[in-house]
Amino acid sequence: MKQPYIFTILCISMLIIACGDDKKQTVEEVIATSNPEKIKEKRVSLVEEQQVLLDQIKSLDEALSKYDTVKKVPLITTFTAKNEIFNHYLEIQGNVTTKNLIVITPEYNGILTDVYVTEGQKVSKGQLLAKIDDGGLGQQVAQLQIQTELAKTTFERQKRLWDQNIGSEIQYLQAKSTYESQARAVDQLQQQIAKTRVTAPFSGTIDDVITDQGSVVAAGQSQLMRIVNLDNMYIETDVPENYIRNITKGKNVEVNFPVLGKTMLATVRQAGDFINPANRTFKVEVGISTKEKDIKPNLTAKLKINDYTNENALLIPQSIISENAEGEQYVYVVNEKGSNNEGIAKKVIIKTGRTQGDIIEVLEGIENGAEIIKEGARSVEDGQTVKVINL
Repeated sequence: MKQPYIFTILCISMLIIACGDDKKQTVEEVIATSNPEKIKEKRVSLVEEQQVLLDQIKSLDEALSKYDTVKKVPLITTFTAKNEIFNHYLEIQGNVTTKNLIVITPEYNGILTDVYVTEGQKVSKGQLLAKIDDGGLGQQVAQLQIQTELAKTTFERQKRLWDQNIGSEIQYLQAKSTYESQARAVDQLQQQIAKTRVTAPFSGTIDDVITDQGSVVAAGQSQLMRIVNLDNMYIETDVPENYIRNITKGKNVEVNFPVLGKTMLATVRQAGDFINPANRTFKVEVGISTKEKDIKPNLTAKLKINDYTNENALLIPQSIISENAEGEQYVYVVNEKGSNNEGIAKKVIIKTGRTQGDIIEVLEGIENGAEIIKEGARSVEDGQTVKVINL
């Protein structure tokens, strides 16, 4: 009876050892056996162990929560909405120009015999700048003037005789006609000679002498010199037609010259009434100070034109605004805030207006004095308790 009993004990012992060895096998060793049953058993065993660990971690967390005296309340920062002035600006680019900037061309064909000015020289209106050879017109004028003097003398004598009823009327009229004809001929030649004289159309500075002395010039074609006057400069720009009611004469403008690193304040001095059909814009002129001597024509300027002002605007950062599935914009405000700075977050639907940078105007939904969530606005929920930590 002892041998079968001993044999049974040995078998059970060997089975236990074999099972223990299976549990000690690594995942790699089980896979290496290529035995599907063992692989399944190993997986079931690991899943059971994982679940046991998760249950234990949960129990530990529950135990620790009993000793945690700090509430898990979202920390936020807020700001108070208040009425303030909101100035909206249209940002656009323009160029410096002046009406007193022209390239002078001759009115007469010929040789440019004299140039009396140099680059950078200041000149006055009407000052002689250059002279073109008149091609003998001066001599013709001198001859005509002699003939005119004779015709004048003849006419005056005939007039005296006619006043005394001496002579015929036809002689008087012929003398008068000859004299007037000669005088007109002299005037015409003098007008032609005047075209050989190049004068300054306005006071200013000779910016460039383009044609050298001795060159042959053609009327209305050859460029002689450039003259500019910087006392009446302005900035010209094209503004889209939808701003025609908002951008008017007298509007404030902030002008920036990127090349000079300079910013100045100015006003709109003229807003055009004509809309260009090609690009649907109208012209705007912004006057600039004549004291700014480093500002030159064709200089690029960046303009910020005040096109809208609200004296009692509620302004908030665009970054705190969210949007729901219906396309409505909303923010969170803090209500029922207690002495411990804890309150209730409430979602408020708002209607917005114009923007300027990161600031946007609120037209509806928020009242003056409302406490609006700033930092943490996107992580809270409607009705949630929050704690304000403004510094």
